[in-house]
Amino acid sequence: MSRRIAVVSGGLRQPSSTRLLADRMAEAVERALREAGEDAVLDVVELRDHAQDLTAALLTGFATERLTSALETITTADGLVAVTPIFSGSYSGLFKNAVDVLEDGALEGMPVLMGATAGTARHSLALEHAVRPLFSYLRTITVPTAVFAATEDFGQAAGSTTGDVVPLGARIDRGARELAALVAGRPPRGAAGPRDPFALTVNFEDLLGG
Repeated sequence: MSRRIAVVSGGLRQPSSTRLLADRMAEAVERALREAGEDAVLDVVELRDHAQDLTAALLTGFATERLTSALETITTADGLVAVTPIFSGSYSGLFKNAVDVLEDGALEGMPVLMGATAGTARHSLALEHAVRPLFSYLRTITVPTAVFAATEDFGQAAGSTTGDVVPLGARIDRGARELAALVAGRPPRGAAGPRDPFALTVNFEDLLGG
């Protein structure tokens, strides 16, 4: 069975350490799913490419065709890898904008592997006090392991400068296995998709009958 994993990167720059972490996490999830006997398709959504559309959607209430396609990629996936840079102790504004334009319940029940990047390890707890509560509010299923990477963690063969004895690669693999187990144990999510703002919410015959 083929499983589709949406990979959301909230990085603002190119090249981006956030995108780098998202790619490493997504590749690990793909490996873990294949080890579980499942094929995996990765669909990457780089929020930087949709920054103007996200702002317009928040102001007008309508999403462009390109943004709608990106949101559908996220909401119809079997699992989600979501990575944000940490600014001022929390997720980035761009990352929150993407959440704010989702329909209520669009991610309900979706397994999520969270990740975050920052300049120093002092911001690592932002995953637990900001990002995990956000995904809990969205009624997703977050895996126990969240992956934080400070700049100093990239390229480390073992440990980090904080004295963490678990290297970044091992943390990624652990989180990936947890997400893969959740995805493989559930039926395909199917194409729920974002709500059409012009769709009828009642039967047309009922409307004609008053």
